[in-house]
Amino acid sequence: MGITEPREAAPAVKQIVRAFYLDIGHWALDEPERWGRWAAPVPISEAECSVKKLEQRQKSRSNQRTRERLPVLPTLVRVAERRLKEARARLDALNAAPLGSMITVLGETFTVPHKTARLDGRPTTVRDAEGCRRTFGTDEKRAFWAWATIEILRHTGIRIEELRELDHHSIVSYKLPTSDHVIPLLQIAPSKTDQERLLLVTPELADVLSTVISRIRSVDGTVPLIHSYDSHERSWNPPMPLLYQWQVSGENRRISEHTIRDALDETITASGLTDASGNPLTFAPHDFRRIFITDSILNGLPPHIAQVIAGHGNINTTMGYTAIYPKDAIEAHQAFIARRRALRPSEEYRAVTPEEWDEFVGNFERRKLALGDCGRAYGTDCIHEHACVRCPLLIVSPTERPRLIEIRDNLTDRIAEAEREGQLGEVEGLSISLAAAEEKITQLALQQERKQSPVFLGVPTFDQAVGRRIDAPSLPGSR
Repeated sequence: MGITEPREAAPAVKQIVRAFYLDIGHWALDEPERWGRWAAPVPISEAECSVKKLEQRQKSRSNQRTRERLPVLPTLVRVAERRLKEARARLDALNAAPLGSMITVLGETFTVPHKTARLDGRPTTVRDAEGCRRTFGTDEKRAFWAWATIEILRHTGIRIEELRELDHHSIVSYKLPTSDHVIPLLQIAPSKTDQERLLLVTPELADVLSTVISRIRSVDGTVPLIHSYDSHERSWNPPMPLLYQWQVSGENRRISEHTIRDALDETITASGLTDASGNPLTFAPHDFRRIFITDSILNGLPPHIAQVIAGHGNINTTMGYTAIYPKDAIEAHQAFIARRRALRPSEEYRAVTPEEWDEFVGNFERRKLALGDCGRAYGTDCIHEHACVRCPLLIVSPTERPRLIEIRDNLTDRIAEAEREGQLGEVEGLSISLAAAEEKITQLALQQERKQSPVFLGVPTFDQAVGRRIDAPSLPGSR
């Protein structure tokens, strides 16, 4: 069998062999009559067992994974939301259709079975046009938990073990002692480092947690208590209102780590994301933790605060998760810029005159166009020679959509006329303008659709979703 990838565990194997020879040598000194004949020089030196280079390569690979995945995270979030909406649309259409009928959802036609053995009388499986079996119920479940996992991990940076241990009591509302302001918090149970911590819940995370609780609540409004097995401690936990649970054959069970990873893989595959070499991009749950820490520090969060939020026992561990440039390189570059400025003529760093400031402000005031505003930088020339429809920097105003449609129709007529006259060069230029106009019309339509999309009011507020409340003791002298 050929080797297709480097053996990263080679130093560990060498260390075992070296320890074996050293043990025999040590035993030979204590019992030469028994072990003396087996003693031999150690064939592997201590330098060959060093893992320093291995750790450096591992850090480089980890940083590269973060740099590749951080820019595409918004795309993955959008794909997860889209898959959830599509899965719900299919399931809703199935629930509304009578048995034995045909339904068409999102351009696909399915056949509803004539009967079902489910107690509620509603099937969750159908047959597509090719006769293949589709499980809309399972697809909707996996799409939902993939979406919830991506949202919770990217907003908290917690480990997957901590994610599966979240329960209803983990959601806490904290009331400040000096005011009536309530702060939502998420309590993370001790896991790897045996450290408990509290995380501030953002509005986006609060919406996700409220949606999860709304989904798993029983008819009486409570979160069901379920037993769970801790594979790390090798023990059964007492019944708890875990958030990551679903029904299997009418029984509430904890969602396994394998199921969470499979649901993530399905969403990532549907996104079509690739790495620099064109291979499909993969996301592990721990990648979201690295992305969260890197993004937090890049946006100004002090590393020691990031260490507390991540639950690391050592700040070097936190910095090891961060895919940023070393501090020495940043300081050296800043010193280089300071030296270069000191060598430049002082006139280049003088104060701006009122005339120059008026020219700067007036430059942007003159950017008003018939279709909107020009977004090019100050002092730059128009590369399209004022053919604004083609320019990607044109910020189209929504009120100018009729004018843009009129321009598109006019371009279509001009292209037809140029084709009749055999003016191929004119056709090529007008086609570029027509494609740009259609793209801008599509962008305006998407913006309008997002603004007019209905708001689902069935999700409970965070105040209704919290498992418990904490009122801080009043400070001396406060009222």
